[in-house]
Amino acid sequence: MSVHKELKKITTNTLQKMKMQGEKISMLTAYDFSFAKLFDEAGMDVILVGDSASNVMAGHETTLPITLDQMIYHAASVVRAVQRSLVVVDLPFGTYQSNSDIALASAIRIMKETGAHAIKLEGGEEVMDSIQRIVKAGIPVMGHLGLTPQSIYKFGTYTVRATATDEADKLKKDILLLQEAGCFAAVLEKIPAELAKEVTESVHIPTIGIGAGPHCDGQVLVMHDMLGINTEFKPRFLRRYLNLHEQITSAVQQYIQDVKQKEFPNQSESY
Repeated sequence: MSVHKELKKITTNTLQKMKMQGEKISMLTAYDFSFAKLFDEAGMDVILVGDSASNVMAGHETTLPITLDQMIYHAASVVRAVQRSLVVVDLPFGTYQSNSDIALASAIRIMKETGAHAIKLEGGEEVMDSIQRIVKAGIPVMGHLGLTPQSIYKFGTYTVRATATDEADKLKKDILLLQEAGCFAAVLEKIPAELAKEVTESVHIPTIGIGAGPHCDGQVLVMHDMLGINTEFKPRFLRRYLNLHEQITSAVQQYIQDVKQKEFPNQSESY
């Protein structure tokens, strides 16, 4: 019997058990009530209310513009739909990097105003003070290493991270710091598969990969990419499970045609 099927509610402790028993963790982003309800009922382990909402919901080029208030709005919508999944919410850019007081206040607002179960933030050693303060306050923290999209202007590119030895060594050190600080899990984004394997085996906390190969303890994708709502974004790590872009466009065009040709509504669709 798999761990996740036995439980009415997934917790941070469940993820720990899943790692120990070798059961992979499924994670997907959601930003609203309707999709969150579908994913929860389908059996998703973790729903991430990602700051990718900045891109896929608001149309920004990067994740940087989204505000804490906007993240709270999306997260509260998701939580209202969820019965079983663990809901993790991204702390947006600017709400934790400058000092640990602001970081703690931001995390508390998310937990109080959304009912979410955990927060996620990007970075290792640089944000250790913030992580420690949030964890000490009793708020579960998921880390995020490798390609950290909130630092995109520093990197200047979305290419694979930690291919050079110094960056790989820093990542290995950072994951141990995250574990020591009390993070319950960490996302590894766009790093070489062998490095992800080594890092995953070096810690007892679960790792969730996105473009980090098959050896992580779980996988995460952005729902708009995985369902084929977006068609522009085509990284190697993405598997499209549907082509909703095509199906939705076709359905909408059919609706337009039926309205124009007076075929909708018909007699049986009228009162």
